[in-house]
Amino acid sequence: MAADGGSSSLQLPCVFSPKSRRYLALCAQDGRLRIWNTDSKTLQQEYVPSAHLSATCTCIAWGPCRTVKEGPQRKKRKSEAVQVEEKADLLAMGTAAGTVLIYSTAKGVLHCTLDGGHSGGVNCVQWHPEDSLLYSGSDDTNIIEWDLQTGKTRSKWKADRAAVTSLCVSPDGKLLLSAGQIIKMWDLATKEVYRKFTGHSTAVTTLRFATTRPPDSNGLYFLSGAAHDRLLSVWQVREDGKDKNSVVSFTLTDEPQDIDLIASNSKEEVRLVCLPCDGQLHLFEHFLNGPCKKPLSPSCTVQMSDTKDSPSPIPLLAAALGADTRTVLLAYGNHLQPVMEKVEINTAERHICFTRDVQTSLSLSMETSVSKVKIPIVNTKSRVLIPGLPGHQAPVKATPQGSEKRKKDSDTKEMSIAERLGEINLSAVSTEKGSTKGTTSLQTDNFAVLLVQGLESNDVNILNKVFQTRKEMVIKKTVARLPLPAILPLVEEVSVRFLAVLMVRWLKAVLMHHTSYLASLPDLVTQLGVLYHMIESRVKMFHKLTKLHGKLYLLMTQVSWRPVQSAKEEDSHFQK
Repeated sequence: MAADGGSSSLQLPCVFSPKSRRYLALCAQDGRLRIWNTDSKTLQQEYVPSAHLSATCTCIAWGPCRTVKEGPQRKKRKSEAVQVEEKADLLAMGTAAGTVLIYSTAKGVLHCTLDGGHSGGVNCVQWHPEDSLLYSGSDDTNIIEWDLQTGKTRSKWKADRAAVTSLCVSPDGKLLLSAGQIIKMWDLATKEVYRKFTGHSTAVTTLRFATTRPPDSNGLYFLSGAAHDRLLSVWQVREDGKDKNSVVSFTLTDEPQDIDLIASNSKEEVRLVCLPCDGQLHLFEHFLNGPCKKPLSPSCTVQMSDTKDSPSPIPLLAAALGADTRTVLLAYGNHLQPVMEKVEINTAERHICFTRDVQTSLSLSMETSVSKVKIPIVNTKSRVLIPGLPGHQAPVKATPQGSEKRKKDSDTKEMSIAERLGEINLSAVSTEKGSTKGTTSLQTDNFAVLLVQGLESNDVNILNKVFQTRKEMVIKKTVARLPLPAILPLVEEVSVRFLAVLMVRWLKAVLMHHTSYLASLPDLVTQLGVLYHMIESRVKMFHKLTKLHGKLYLLMTQVSWRPVQSAKEEDSHFQK
């Protein structure tokens, strides 16, 4: 996720708060928004979107720092008057459903919801530096200017033929950069195109202004990065309009994921850090004093690795430059529980590798005094779908309401494990006989509950009853409704039972719905080594079995053809 608020669909949003860098906001695989305190290294807040907001978070962006009143305060005298510190408060979250959520970190509640503007998923959000305005780009190729005071659309216009994948507002708030494959610079006063820039063959995912000068002084520069592109391009906005090509390119080891830079006001000096998708960090220092033909290499590259005998890399999630020229704030590890640390980088060394023991560094210490975990309350008739991975939906038990009267029907009673197992037997018997009268098929929710119970208790009887189902749709829905902690035990159980034919369907369903979650696990290779070797052996045998099948088919065809040929010869001889 780029620091400007843009995000790729395969990347989880993760960004530091502006100025003080006190907070780290990220959306993990479980779909929850978590706010971490970088000073105390603790989880500050956690927000769970409610049912009508159930859509995957695609991008997040911090709003400008402002003065926030958190509660009633005593009126101070003039002698006691001090300068009020501005803090990061509002956080914008774009969703795949086309809505934008504005969350207040100071109050710990949802500030407002901006909906009804986009017909496609939101790919990027960007705040105006001064006014209470927010800009969003979507798959529907439109840009919307939102007024946060009214919560309604202030302006909407078509940006391009393709989807809008990245946005960036100039430091003075007069220009807006938008990009799909073509980068356009808009005049926010008239909403007309000021300039166009072409040079990327894929969708642009990162846009950042590098300087704060006005465009009529030939000193305005901005950066752009695209998907599957290992170059970070720098563009100059010239007064004469001769700005068709990029002036400088920075080489990367992979496509850019996160960028942070210190914009220059007096000089054309740029200092930036870039996180490619491979989890490294590149530091660049360059004077923007004209075009450069050759791409520039990073002045320093930083990597993280663990302390094991055979060290493996630790992915970096986000980076932010500090006030000191050598200090960089890093977030690394897992999205569910990241590690934040300030490190000093010596630019005299081209390659730096920090070794950290991530397991001992992870300590989820929730501050009960400041924690504001918000979980929506729904009635018993509602079913909450937690947004997580694309296509992933998991049921959550609804909170019972005391004011509602319970139904007297016996159908509302929760079934026991024995009754659920009995219904599985009934459905299996009815399927074999071909009759479905008098039997009710077990719901997918019950299958998911039974499977979790069997995995937790390691009950072979329950697991055998669940795994005997042959309906592929039931298997897919059951796996989709499983909670994330039950995925890895299910894969291990499937590995043990992989020789059975039905286990292939379960493994296929797990890979369809939970591949992103499995890929985020640090020790996935060791945990799934048995399954990997079994699949590899089957793939090797498949070619031999295919040849054997072809030979047997040819042999059986010849055997069945000979009696027919001999019978025809006898008939012709008898007729003669």
